[in-house]
Amino acid sequence: MSGARPPGIACRNLGLSFGQRTIFQHLSVDIAPGSFVALLGASGSGKTSLLKIIAGLAAPDAGTVSGSDGLPLAGRIAWMGQRDLLYPWLTVMDNIMLGARLRGEKGDREWATHLLERVGLSGHGKMLPAALSGGMRQRAAIARTLYERRPVVLMDEPFSALDTLTRAKIQTLAAELLVDNTVLLITHDPMEACRLSHRLLVLAGSPAHIDDSHTLVGQPPRAPDDPNLLTSQGELMRQLVRAAE
Repeated sequence: MSGARPPGIACRNLGLSFGQRTIFQHLSVDIAPGSFVALLGASGSGKTSLLKIIAGLAAPDAGTVSGSDGLPLAGRIAWMGQRDLLYPWLTVMDNIMLGARLRGEKGDREWATHLLERVGLSGHGKMLPAALSGGMRQRAAIARTLYERRPVVLMDEPFSALDTLTRAKIQTLAAELLVDNTVLLITHDPMEACRLSHRLLVLAGSPAHIDDSHTLVGQPPRAPDDPNLLTSQGELMRQLVRAAE
């Protein structure tokens, strides 16, 4: 990332339906530049659909998405999904630089090497993904996301497959490495949301609307035993349970 401030995200009057079911309508939300925001909600509430619309991977029935600067987000977004999606026949280094290869660009090996060091995989660049643990593969996926140097990062449950301890470590690493980005994270984990976020968004109802009434104290990443974090986590969990009933 350069020293330039990343754009925020502006969604205006979005509408989406599948057949006779309206997922959301007249949905508007702003995500501040440089903020880390978690998006939660029951399964089927439209979280991934909203993320794909923002990414330009799906088209809404109505409404618009742009950067907070009024410019399109196309070309300014990096995506990190639930699975690491590393190609098993490519080395870790080649996986990290895959985007440049697919675009026909000369890869920046120096930048990729720096990112490998940042995620604690220095010396593993020539290995194949099969030789890595789940946590190491996820760190490689973070490096691949950062390699793109995109100011906006969209993440769809990227840490859900990890064990509790590894997940906590990767959460802290992601918070550190993505501090200069605008990040929107889908998660089903209230602890993860409250640890990493500046702001919480909850999709609820049918059609879904956004509840952003939760207030988080302090700056991420918050310690897992922070009393304010535990209070926020409990409040958020209670809301999600009520919404699912």
